[in-house]
Amino acid sequence: MRNFFQKIPYITAIVVVFSAVVSCEKDFTDIGSNVIGNTAFSTGSMLLDVQLENSPVTKLVTSDFIISDKPEYLLGVHASDDYEKIEASIISQIAINSDLQLPFHSDTTTVVTTIDTVFVKMPYRVVLNSEGTAYELDSIIGNQSQPFNLNIYQSSTYLNRLDPSDPSKLNSYSSDDVFEKKMPITALNDPIDFQFTPKATDTVIVKRWLSDQKLSRKDTVIYTTSSSSLIPLPFGFIPLKEEVINELFLKKYGSAEFASQEAFNDYFRGLILEASGNDGSLISFDFNGSVKPSIEVYYTNSVFHKGAIIDTIHKNDSFLLSGIKASTYKMGEKTYPVNNEVKIQGAAGSEAAITLFEADELATLRDQNLLINDASLTFYINQSADIAAIPYQLFLYKSGEGSNPVLSYVKDTYSEPAFFGGLLERDSDGNPEKYTFRITDYVSDILSGETDYSPTLKLKIFNKTDLKILQDRDTTFTNYNWNPKAVTILNHHPDNGTKKVAFKISYSEKKD
Repeated sequence: MRNFFQKIPYITAIVVVFSAVVSCEKDFTDIGSNVIGNTAFSTGSMLLDVQLENSPVTKLVTSDFIISDKPEYLLGVHASDDYEKIEASIISQIAINSDLQLPFHSDTTTVVTTIDTVFVKMPYRVVLNSEGTAYELDSIIGNQSQPFNLNIYQSSTYLNRLDPSDPSKLNSYSSDDVFEKKMPITALNDPIDFQFTPKATDTVIVKRWLSDQKLSRKDTVIYTTSSSSLIPLPFGFIPLKEEVINELFLKKYGSAEFASQEAFNDYFRGLILEASGNDGSLISFDFNGSVKPSIEVYYTNSVFHKGAIIDTIHKNDSFLLSGIKASTYKMGEKTYPVNNEVKIQGAAGSEAAITLFEADELATLRDQNLLINDASLTFYINQSADIAAIPYQLFLYKSGEGSNPVLSYVKDTYSEPAFFGGLLERDSDGNPEKYTFRITDYVSDILSGETDYSPTLKLKIFNKTDLKILQDRDTTFTNYNWNPKAVTILNHHPDNGTKKVAFKISYSEKKD
């Protein structure tokens, strides 16, 4: 378990800056503010100290069958001196076709099946270059020039869609789950500890066709995103042991193990793609693209009659990495000291816990009967920390207490989604500077007494599932994350000066 030192003592001082009656244009520039400005009201603003501390993430749900948005899966290694090292692996079931068979033997013929080439294909996420002539790799962080170790194993853990303890509910798998390997444990890839390095130039596979154990010809394999595209798609290529796949797959064609998908799932329970190492890159794979991850088997059926080949049949069978899938995140041990900053890292890294109000402070503010026109939280980035994989957006949500806290959306997420914020802002030199959230409705409800529920707020790396609220208007938040990026923000420590976390409230109050 990762260790986090105790928080810095909370500073309760409130800095209040009152102003005379001024125009709305001068005091309030934020669109969406509920500003009252007339002779009966005065306006002002205040900066409140808040508490900001590290909040470790121990695990996340990563299985795809309970996620409505199409998930992505991380594979690889990312190491940084400023953040936790992550070794991300994938487990997936394998889909089979219903018509798999080998040519039949007869009384006068014999069929010899030989695998020519067998590999796992992992298509990269890509974008076209500026000329539109080739693809560039996308959604990769870390050192792409440094390989990581990749081994592929047969799983002995049965992946169940329903919860074994309550079959009326869907099952789920988490980032810290352990998936057992088939005994005896032997990697399916050849060579062992395959050195995986993502390259945009990996677009072609040379396969060999065999005839009577002799090379008859060579051919190439490329993949494109559509039948009309001429641009080859880059993909990861992990060679597998030919004889092992022949025994596990081809020689089982027509058997009870291949009689149905359900029977196959029990026989071959899935692949474990396990990444390890001290450096390398971390790759986000999309299993729902036009070209999908798969096991590709190219083989030759040589038909013999009286010792001579009378026919040669070349075939290719594809087995999609499909069905139940999940990711595991092995996070490195990391201790973040109590200083003037907080680490925020995606996947199963770390979030920030924010306390806006202490009890006595909240009572004092409520007594003032303020009309809240605008409330914002601004988090400044420590630009001297590692910003090589900085996120373009953060997300803010509410977290209850206890071992299984209820997570929920901040009201402004759905009442004012266009102004909620959290996007990366840069300074005049183009350097990443800050993130700002507008939480006017949330703060107004608390200070007016409309709600007494003021839980800890959590700040996390944004994941595309975080805005599911915009589709179904649900107030319950589910914390998924396959975004591995990280950023260091400055907390409430006085040493941060004007760059410490800023909680600003602009208000109107009735004149005496």
